[in-house]
Amino acid sequence: MLLQRKPELTYADVTPKKLYFNRRKFLQAMGIAGVAAFAGKNLLELASPSRGVYAAAEFSGLVKSPFSTAEKPNTLEDVTHYNNFYEFGVDKSAPAKNAQKFRTSPWTVSVEGEVKTKRKFSMDEILKLAPLEERIYRHRCVEGWSIVVPWIGFSLSVIANLVQPTDKAKFVAFESLYDPGQMPEARYGGIDFPYVEGLRLDEAMNPLTLLCVGMYGDPLPNQDGAPVRMVIPWKYGFKSIKSIVKIRFVTKEPPTTWNLANSHEYGFYSNVNPNVDHPRWSQAKERRLGEIFKRNTLMFNGYQDQVASLYTGMDLKKYY
Repeated sequence: MLLQRKPELTYADVTPKKLYFNRRKFLQAMGIAGVAAFAGKNLLELASPSRGVYAAAEFSGLVKSPFSTAEKPNTLEDVTHYNNFYEFGVDKSAPAKNAQKFRTSPWTVSVEGEVKTKRKFSMDEILKLAPLEERIYRHRCVEGWSIVVPWIGFSLSVIANLVQPTDKAKFVAFESLYDPGQMPEARYGGIDFPYVEGLRLDEAMNPLTLLCVGMYGDPLPNQDGAPVRMVIPWKYGFKSIKSIVKIRFVTKEPPTTWNLANSHEYGFYSNVNPNVDHPRWSQAKERRLGEIFKRNTLMFNGYQDQVASLYTGMDLKKYY
């Protein structure tokens, strides 16, 4: 059920980061943090989203991407407290609570399969591969809600060009971290883990396909896929796999988590399409978080000019 909230400040109106951290130091000096810990809850954690290990990193001088929408982003509160991340619980509010202590360092992403040069990238290396861009993307969930988020990252093609896929590579497979010790809620998720996803190679090489390391001017919060995730804005949200540890270039269409769980409802492509309904509800309309009234769902989530040519000649009702 969608929770309606009163209009809130946008991320541009939030307290500047330097002032925020100065305030934290002041609270700590006053002993408030110690009192909160004694009470069994840390006020500093409750007052802010859970940030990954790179919270101290500077995401300054970001390139403003020409792919960005001019639409107003959702609030930071919306995006960090209304999440699908079944490893940390099936309720939308659960990941923000259960991912607080998720360890994202050290972190390595292995890139392998049909490539000329297999690589393992640390997060420090990933952050230096290309200039980081801020891309304000629409994001559409298969359940019928949508958000607009200022993501930070660079096109996945940067990594692909480094490892050089062979002629045999036709698809790209992704795998999330699965650590039962850190993710005990996953046992109630009803799906198999680790979470896996995939794209056709030309989809992966499209410049819109974002390897994402941050949002709202900062590193990714744990509940939003820290420390690195995919964002594929013309596809339903479950395709944008979180907390990636492995990328494989493969010859055949790879398995994907929701297609394995229920192939009748979740196809491999999962393009946003108002003309193809989910078997249990219409996809013609969507509700933006924080809004009351529904709006029309856009073909390919509004990115038709950039991606429609990828599907020329395909029956999008068959290849849903």
